[in-house]
Amino acid sequence: MRKILLILFALLFFPFLAIGSEDPTASWQPKFDPSGAKYTYILSNVSHPAIEGVAVGYRIRDRVWERTNGQLYVDFRPLAQLGGERDVLSKLRMGAVHGMLCSSVAAANLNDRLGLVNLPFVINSFDRLEAFRENEELFSTFQEAPLQQGVLAIDVTTYGTYGWASRTPVNTLEEARRVNFRIAEAPVNIDIYRAWNLRFTVMPWPDVPQALQTGVIDGLDHTPTTLNISRKFDIAKHYTHVDYAQGLYVHLTNKRWLDRLPEDIREIFLEVVAEESAIARQKGRQQQEDQIAAAKANGVTFVRLGEEDLQTLERMAKPVYEQWEPRIGSEYVQQVREYLKDK
Repeated sequence: MRKILLILFALLFFPFLAIGSEDPTASWQPKFDPSGAKYTYILSNVSHPAIEGVAVGYRIRDRVWERTNGQLYVDFRPLAQLGGERDVLSKLRMGAVHGMLCSSVAAANLNDRLGLVNLPFVINSFDRLEAFRENEELFSTFQEAPLQQGVLAIDVTTYGTYGWASRTPVNTLEEARRVNFRIAEAPVNIDIYRAWNLRFTVMPWPDVPQALQTGVIDGLDHTPTTLNISRKFDIAKHYTHVDYAQGLYVHLTNKRWLDRLPEDIREIFLEVVAEESAIARQKGRQQQEDQIAAAKANGVTFVRLGEEDLQTLERMAKPVYEQWEPRIGSEYVQQVREYLKDK
């Protein structure tokens, strides 16, 4: 039954990847027998490993296995095999799932401080993301944010920079007001779109294909990588670079599971995660460029929202900062914004 559901999921979200394959994850199966592992790390993600920020789970799996001489097996389960993100977040807190590559838009449902990365025009470029990750003081505060829930944010990867895909061209903010954008089930994003006074529909990702085809929505708030890989550009042929946030996968780990590992195994695990996540961020940066080029070759048009409209969006987002800064930590938000303003 699980395999049937997995195949149906892949056919719905990534039909071009699933066609002709009995199991859409078949090419990512381990080349070793994990049955003899002393320790197992169950790692979940809802997306497809065609995205570099997701594929990192398999690279972590293989390197951890090699570095620990087969003692620790990272059992990576992408494609929502373990459920949707809200469900898995609950399992993570309880320890039924040990780790999760959680989308940044959903991470704020676990802890308000994790909503930092969704604030508009703060960590909104690849350079700013890397600068934030490399600042030990700022990033460690982010990492430790969900400790009260028994979870540690050990690293991040990227799936690109957020903008607008639409069925009709959107060159200006005025044109954007005519579009009904689908946005994620995420508290910060809902507040952003309210502040921007844009039409939006909060919708689970599984509902998007039909809604886009039938005209229930005529726009999407997402990244070029995800939109092209999931074939949303087949219908929404226009993309507007807004670059107001980076789409991240926040690698969340159950702290109790982590603490129970022998110290040497734990050190290897965290070291591999850090190394592979850094590589994945660079791969994600290149992947966005590649996916944009591929989309352009298929007739998708790309424009950038004008500077005046971008300044308007940033000015209109003031209520979002006022609402979320106390929840995230006002001093912390100001430290991050000051550090990144020239990055």
